[in-house]
Amino acid sequence: MNIVQRPVKEKDLQRLIGGGVHPLLARLYAARRVQNTSELDDDFARLLPPAALKGAAQAAVLLADAIAAQKKLLIIADYDADGATACAVGMRALAAFGAKVEYLVPDRFKLGYGLSPELVELAAERSPDLLITVDNGIASVEGVARAKRFGIGTLITDHHLPGDTLPEAECIVNPNQPGCGFPSKALAGVGVMFYVMLSLRKELRDRKAFGSKPEPNLAALTDLVALGTVADVVPLDANNRILVAQGLKRLREGRAGAGLAALARAGGREPSRASCFDFGFVLGPRLNAAGRLADMSLGIECLLTDDEARAANCAQELDRLNRERRRIEAGMLDEASAAIDAGAASAAGASLTLYQPTWHQGVVGLIASRVKERVHRPTICFAKGNEGELRGSGRSIPGFHLRDCLDLVAKRFPGLMLRFGGHAQAAGLTIHERDLERFKEGFEKTAAEILPEEARSQVVETDGALEAGYHSLEVARMLESRIWGQGFPAPLFCDEFRVESQRVVGERHLRVRLVKDGRRLEAMRFNSLGPLPARIRAAYRIGVNEFNGLQSVQMSVEHAESC
Repeated sequence: MNIVQRPVKEKDLQRLIGGGVHPLLARLYAARRVQNTSELDDDFARLLPPAALKGAAQAAVLLADAIAAQKKLLIIADYDADGATACAVGMRALAAFGAKVEYLVPDRFKLGYGLSPELVELAAERSPDLLITVDNGIASVEGVARAKRFGIGTLITDHHLPGDTLPEAECIVNPNQPGCGFPSKALAGVGVMFYVMLSLRKELRDRKAFGSKPEPNLAALTDLVALGTVADVVPLDANNRILVAQGLKRLREGRAGAGLAALARAGGREPSRASCFDFGFVLGPRLNAAGRLADMSLGIECLLTDDEARAANCAQELDRLNRERRRIEAGMLDEASAAIDAGAASAAGASLTLYQPTWHQGVVGLIASRVKERVHRPTICFAKGNEGELRGSGRSIPGFHLRDCLDLVAKRFPGLMLRFGGHAQAAGLTIHERDLERFKEGFEKTAAEILPEEARSQVVETDGALEAGYHSLEVARMLESRIWGQGFPAPLFCDEFRVESQRVVGERHLRVRLVKDGRRLEAMRFNSLGPLPARIRAAYRIGVNEFNGLQSVQMSVEHAESC
């Protein structure tokens, strides 16, 4: 592990301070390549225009025509938080525009991911005129072809990377499709759907479809957009930060949907003090739990209801599922750790592939993420799928494009993977169980060839030392209130400390008392039981801890090394 400090351009720092930004925030923003205060403006009017998104205007015409003819629309959802929020955005907006719209979410344990031919046959039983995919569809060549044979049109809204062949849909909206010049390639699936709804509103406005009625307020859906964007861990570029900031503002001001507020409370969080952390680690996991263990329809219903009692019931059930997910995850993680300790992970390997017959396929993605953090290698974990199949979920490390690697494996070993897709940092795939060892060998060989040497060692980027005067509740609150996430990481500071005491709490964590310049500081080291040496160089975060109604500063040690 190599702990380094992010560079800061002095001219950017001074420009931000001169623009009225708090000196600590100015340093943090400058380290994230923000050059002036205009990049921090999160006003809704600063969003990139929908007209720049290829296919959005065409989709608007297609949908407006369908609404005018009262055709039946069916949203094909996905079973993660991004897909659920994208479905809810589509359902709420289209209903407000007067559409006849329903949704269908696949059972991940039977039908798998995306618009498969089997899912199309199930959808056809509802006699839709148009299928609308959200957060999926860009790889559904066979599914779209099957829909055509049924006489059903398809509108694809997705953000995943396309393959060599695009589906022959009526329209495709995806910032990552060939020929799309939309400046933000980082839109989540919910962001794509939100942009399609913005385009549709303009098309209906131009047709004078609203008459004397007020136009639907699509800004009211930004709480859903924010949740899906953060939970899907897409890079928070300037455009995504605006979407997240607007949604977070609605949640804090008590103007979010009943479902989001109920999810926050089910997680023990007060909506008025919500942060990006809550989207990513409180609301997102509870919503995802439905898709991982049961049926995402429960999560979608939570997001669609305006009845507070119904929302509270849904949120409580999602919270129960999330507790069950944590229990399952803990057992699987222990098994994965045992396999690594027993030598399943070769020290010389470029990748890691793990499989246990008892693993839950809805949780393997979380295990891949946790294992990847431990071994710092692209990791794929498999669980049993349909008869004779294994379904895998992979997570990558910075500098290694996982989806491109799998594409290369598919070209080198035709037929090895039945299906695959995803992003640079996360991907999913299906193989025959009999091909597991063959896949391990192919994936390892390909990864070893394309994994850059500089990516093989773990680098922890920090923001340097935190001045003693900034180690305060006021500063912790200020930092928590800002927008942080993937590609725009939350502050991580680095200092040297003397370890005065340490003890295990909650079976999996360490409570540590640190001393610096004669000052004692309480800290937590989550999910780590390894004892710390007497003196450490630590990368840590500061946040707000609340207990019995009292707030205090809490340090969280992320990485530590002897010094």
